[in-house]
Amino acid sequence: MKTVLVILTQANLNSLNVHESLSATMVLATFGCEVKVLLQDAALSLLHAEVAFDGLKHAFKVASNMVDSFEFYDLSPVLVENKDKNSNFVTQSQQELAFIDLNAEFIQSFDHVLYW
Repeated sequence: MKTVLVILTQANLNSLNVHESLSATMVLATFGCEVKVLLQDAALSLLHAEVAFDGLKHAFKVASNMVDSFEFYDLSPVLVENKDKNSNFVTQSQQELAFIDLNAEFIQSFDHVLYW
């Protein structure tokens, strides 16, 4: 079975690209790939599920709602770098999280890496 690491870096409510990358990740998981998702930088905001969509303020729907469904796609736990353990998004998250050190050895343990 192919293993895929998906690294997401874009913020919740930022763009349609966030929705597309999350959808592609879920499709990979649906069709037999073993997928792990790592949230970095602005993508940590995807852990903040209490954001309500307001069409007057936001151009795109709340992508964190898609992250809430990760457990149904066997995409849990969501990976977060150890350096981000103390981020407000991480400490207040209701998601199942695993903390990792992102290094060459970790990346080489996957068959493919997708970076969005």
